[in-house]
Amino acid sequence: MADSADGLTAAFDFATAARIHFGVGRAGQLREIVGGLGRRALVCTGSTPSRSADLLDGWTVPLTQFPCPSEPTVEQARQATAAAREVGADVVVAIGGGSVLDLGKATAMLLANGGDPLDYLEVIGRGQPIECPSVPFVAVPTTAGTGAEVTANAVLSSPEHGLKGSLRSTLMIPRLAVVDPLLAVACTPAVTAASGLDALTQCLEPLVSPRATPLTDSLAREGLRRAARGLRAAHADGSNISARGDLALCALCSGMALANAKLGAVHGFAAVLGGAIAIPHGTACAALLVPVVTTTVQALRSRAPDSPALARYEEAAALLTGRPDATVEDGLDWMRETLRRLDMPSLGGFGIADADADADEIVAQAARASSMQGHPISLREEELHAILRAAT
Repeated sequence: MADSADGLTAAFDFATAARIHFGVGRAGQLREIVGGLGRRALVCTGSTPSRSADLLDGWTVPLTQFPCPSEPTVEQARQATAAAREVGADVVVAIGGGSVLDLGKATAMLLANGGDPLDYLEVIGRGQPIECPSVPFVAVPTTAGTGAEVTANAVLSSPEHGLKGSLRSTLMIPRLAVVDPLLAVACTPAVTAASGLDALTQCLEPLVSPRATPLTDSLAREGLRRAARGLRAAHADGSNISARGDLALCALCSGMALANAKLGAVHGFAAVLGGAIAIPHGTACAALLVPVVTTTVQALRSRAPDSPALARYEEAAALLTGRPDATVEDGLDWMRETLRRLDMPSLGGFGIADADADADEIVAQAARASSMQGHPISLREEELHAILRAAT
């Protein structure tokens, strides 16, 4: 995957945040960091802005807060951008989970480029190219999942379309990511599980992607090691700082890996489901993970037995289980046991079944999803239906 036919290392590009501050207590430096980036800040926070009060105390620049109570919509991006313009904000900070970071990323891009979110959104918008670098954007994740602090896209939902779309450009990558494992200590076990399984998946899919590179491989491998060590432990004890650090690093690695090597069928399905029903993104990924890996490995063994992706799935199994001789089936057993311990629901609990009339449309949309670009083999319609059936 990283080598050309003549054995030379293939050419590749790699883009990520200009600076990354990682470590316990690093969020305490936020006020000084932001002071050097602009004159006034718009700060996007989660549904309870008071949780960020300590981080926002004593800033040297004026700030205006904008709450993001749920997954961001096109209309919320419009409102946040209007609020930033009204107060003359020239720097955007987002403190929260992936949804908050996506809203901040979209706002920073719109401030620099003008126009409406639908001008630039893929799938549900006009998909115009983003031409200007975002205004300085600082991403401060309080969960360990999406890796949005280092990715080049922001996902917005459109209730009127019943779909999600992405704003996508390397010009949107945050100027600075501040990753402090302490900020995730307040996450509930359910949030820890869903976000952690999203991060794990975002390391696995780039590892088996045909667009993988030596750099993304190293990040994906480290992320899987950290997920194996930290996911169950952080779920069992949210105050375990070492486990929280493992998950924070897993999410960070996953964001850099997926931004440069793409994702696969788990996220292809999850993007569609997230626009159709009220299901947390990480929960959808968790329900799809084992069915996608099982079906994909069967397809590879049947139609592409020489694919390097098969060895990559075995490598992932070794990293997750800690056993150098682990098989793909051993890795799947580890995933199933982890899903059981973390009490993750199936898609059936959210009203989705492969027998539904909408199943054909879900499969058709998933097949067209941009996330499918990194899948190691083109899955047939019946295989996509098998995945949806197994996930319910």
